[in-house]
Amino acid sequence: MFKAIESYLSENPVVAISLPLYTVLITAEVFLSQYQHRRYYSLKETIMNFWLNIANTLLGLSIKGFILLILAWISSYGLVTITQPYVYWTLLFLGVDLCFYIEHRCEHYSRFLWAVHVTHHSSQEFNLTTGFRSSVFRPFVSFWFFIPLVLLGFKPLDILFMDAFCQIYGILVHTRFVRKMPHWFEKVFVSPSHHRVHHASNILYLDKNMGMVLIIWDRLFGTFQEELETEPVVYGLTKNPESPHHPFRIIFHEWHQIFKDLMKPGATMRDRLHYLLDAPGWSHDGSSKTAKELRKQLYSEKQNR
Repeated sequence: MFKAIESYLSENPVVAISLPLYTVLITAEVFLSQYQHRRYYSLKETIMNFWLNIANTLLGLSIKGFILLILAWISSYGLVTITQPYVYWTLLFLGVDLCFYIEHRCEHYSRFLWAVHVTHHSSQEFNLTTGFRSSVFRPFVSFWFFIPLVLLGFKPLDILFMDAFCQIYGILVHTRFVRKMPHWFEKVFVSPSHHRVHHASNILYLDKNMGMVLIIWDRLFGTFQEELETEPVVYGLTKNPESPHHPFRIIFHEWHQIFKDLMKPGATMRDRLHYLLDAPGWSHDGSSKTAKELRKQLYSEKQNR
């Protein structure tokens, strides 16, 4: 067993580097949370966070070879070759972060992809272990968004390495202990404050701050939202799952709800396609609303007061 772990760590240097960092920071956050009586952690939610990460990791490892084969085949049609290493790695970082933003935004605007991503948002807690609350089936989704990078001359293994490296930062912003970073930092990088907004179920905050490392994509493409003192974050989903600690229902609960919506009486074939591909909350009978519709309704109610 220990030899298998040692072999895995030697083949995955990003994990080997990040694991001690996570251990120290999570231990410190748990201690402070308990010492200051903040109750940021509960045992059931923490176990669920690690279970979802393990499921995601095992699935990712099982199809890694298949993903690399597809990306390697596509790379034979590459359009550009970048030979300068500093330019190569800088552009790769920017490219991977932008691809993640596009993927993440698609996951929030397409119900099919939201069913994959929703597990990451399903906790009503927010702490460093929430960063491990993986979208279990993401390995089947993310590599499609990397295809433009392969065509631009970036090597598949380098892309996966950079994605894993950026994920380290993406995990570290899942904390409530850091209130605000310096102004210049919050203009460029995703901060814990920005990401708390992303995990909120408040209507004002829905589908905002999609970036992983850089917040500039949200500022450029209109999905940025500041964390407001007048709007405290409520974590979780607008409708939280009925069995939040069941190891399999937590993964498949949105798929189950999609199936129920597809079977609604009176729904046409076009309606059923909308239920599958349109934004979460779309309904043909007005029984539920998308984030955009909820926000419009909220603004209308404020204006009428």
